[in-house]
Amino acid sequence: MNIHVLTLKHRLFIAGVCFSLVVGLFAGQVNAATTDAAQAGRLVTFHDRGETKVILTYAQNVRDALADASISVVDQDTIEPGIDEQLIATNYTVNIYRARPVIVVDGAVRAKVMTAAQTADAIADSVGIILHDEDRANLAQSSDIVADGAGDVLTIDRATEFNLTLYGKKITAYSHESTVGAMLKQKGIELGPSDDLSVPFETPLVNGLDVALWRNGIQTVTVEEAVSYPVRKVQDFDHPLGYHQIQTAGVDGQRSVTYEINMRDGKEIGRKEIQSVVLQKPKEQVEIVGAAPPPGSHQDWMAAAGIAASDFGYVSYIVDHENRSWDPCKIQGGAVDCTYDGSGFVGYGLVQATPGNKMSSAGSDWQTNPIAQLKWASHYAVCRYGSWKNAYLYWLDHHNW
Repeated sequence: MNIHVLTLKHRLFIAGVCFSLVVGLFAGQVNAATTDAAQAGRLVTFHDRGETKVILTYAQNVRDALADASISVVDQDTIEPGIDEQLIATNYTVNIYRARPVIVVDGAVRAKVMTAAQTADAIADSVGIILHDEDRANLAQSSDIVADGAGDVLTIDRATEFNLTLYGKKITAYSHESTVGAMLKQKGIELGPSDDLSVPFETPLVNGLDVALWRNGIQTVTVEEAVSYPVRKVQDFDHPLGYHQIQTAGVDGQRSVTYEINMRDGKEIGRKEIQSVVLQKPKEQVEIVGAAPPPGSHQDWMAAAGIAASDFGYVSYIVDHENRSWDPCKIQGGAVDCTYDGSGFVGYGLVQATPGNKMSSAGSDWQTNPIAQLKWASHYAVCRYGSWKNAYLYWLDHHNW
């Protein structure tokens, strides 16, 4: 395997290679450029402990590229992109975050761990320490590095654990408040005129305390419900449109909800939420979606869709005004989501078809394929207006089509 660690005298040559690749991309030769790059190797830049190292490698993933660069890592190190990430582009930057010793103080327990995590929550997670939402974790520099043998100290201040019974439903709860009254206020639990509390508001909140709240004369029920996790989509221009990968799986949260039930003749005829407590917050899901456009110019797309060259100007005008970026995954309003199902009265795609899923008649890849979308648009323009020219004239008068 031929690997070249780049010194200063190689950089002019590499700059020329990079410039040629960029020119090739803008010339619409994406596929060819990618194939040529795979044959000629790819540039990978490593950032490790303040040092930068650049290699030309034929490696197919980050792990093999690290080996080619003679860079050793351990399981506790963090590699971005991930160590098993496939290398498909021509140029990559790999950041290496080295594990270092951290002192963890969790109550009476004091331990030294190795981790590359940089935040308090991330350090705890990396070494398997469970933190409740109410626990406090503080990361600070050690006051005695020699004695500690570590530069950072993570101190965990655990919340008080107690038993909370809400209208018959018992849960384990946590709080840093000092009294029962302050805890109820912090958790947003308000007592109604018919509610009773098992202990006075001024009762000190201590581990293992039993606190019960109930409502007199009203039928209530308490259930646990899932709290849907949020989803954050990250566009990756190294992958084609339609690519989708879950980078970090989301986890639903959970809440305890108490409903006031209205019963008549033994049947429930209505319910109203009267209290809720979040037991576990949901964890965000991070998804990687491809954003690289298909190869070829807009005229290539139109030609592939069977549109006559004499109509290119009309098509370009309409698409430019409906979707200036020519992004097949664009939703009305500016959002980009290649997984959008096209339902609802919302414009989608190159020509902002409303609803977007009617373009499915042009192919199963209608969500991401601009050529399929243009095929549908051409059929629409001819069937409704008689020609692209007439569709263009209609757009000029009405600013829609």
